[in-house]
Amino acid sequence: MKIKVKKTNFDPKQTFFCGQCFRWRELENGAFSAIVSGKTITVTDDCGEIEIASEHTRDFLENYFDLKTDYGEYIRKFSTDPTLKAACENSSGIRILRQEPFETLLSFIISQNNNIPRITGIIDRLCGEFGKEIDGGHTFPSAESLRGVTAEDLAPLRAGFRAKYLADAVSRVNSGEIEFSEIDAMPLDKARERLKQIKGVGDKVADCVLLFAFHKLDAFPKDVWVKRLMNEFYPNGLPKCTEGAEGVAQQYLFDYVRNNGGLNNVDKSLTVEN
Repeated sequence: MKIKVKKTNFDPKQTFFCGQCFRWRELENGAFSAIVSGKTITVTDDCGEIEIASEHTRDFLENYFDLKTDYGEYIRKFSTDPTLKAACENSSGIRILRQEPFETLLSFIISQNNNIPRITGIIDRLCGEFGKEIDGGHTFPSAESLRGVTAEDLAPLRAGFRAKYLADAVSRVNSGEIEFSEIDAMPLDKARERLKQIKGVGDKVADCVLLFAFHKLDAFPKDVWVKRLMNEFYPNGLPKCTEGAEGVAQQYLFDYVRNNGGLNNVDKSLTVEN
């Protein structure tokens, strides 16, 4: 299956490397590739269009890349606020992927107090040790394939203190205590509290899972950088133009700050409108 979409508001590099996912790689030819839900997807910038190639169905690909959502509408709404307008202009190619919940949960448990290279390395080792080998690499292991795994079993991953949290997450998913279909149907606050029953899962990890796997766009993950950004630009909270899509706004803002070399290099003359 190959589909082509307009490049408007879809930049693969911005989307794959904004911190929402960890298995996408840029190839030597400039294309991007990842194993998603057991199959390889390749994304190429083809003369100003984005070509997506995979054995997945069109419906799967359109859902995963959120292709039926008009991100231009988010940008129009957010741009009534000057800081967000600048962030949207900087990072207009970001889309929120609809990722597999179990993979997203384990990935963001691994992300705690960690940097991107280490996160990627641990996830790669997890897939290599427990995933299924296919052309191009290994799949992300299923909850069932990890049933009964202990922190000691996960020692080869070199995940440190996170290993016991991973084992607890696997156990709760397999026991049915964490049921993803139930979480999907819950309002944000209730879904967050359910995920926080897992050892080591706090507000930030829970909100990442709810935003990037369940597409609850009102989820607003706050790490140290985002908290500093909020204190600097939005001490009274995000502007009303973000209501219902706070998670999308967070991605634009975070990417904007990161690409401008941190808060100290972002234009402080932009006023805050609430």
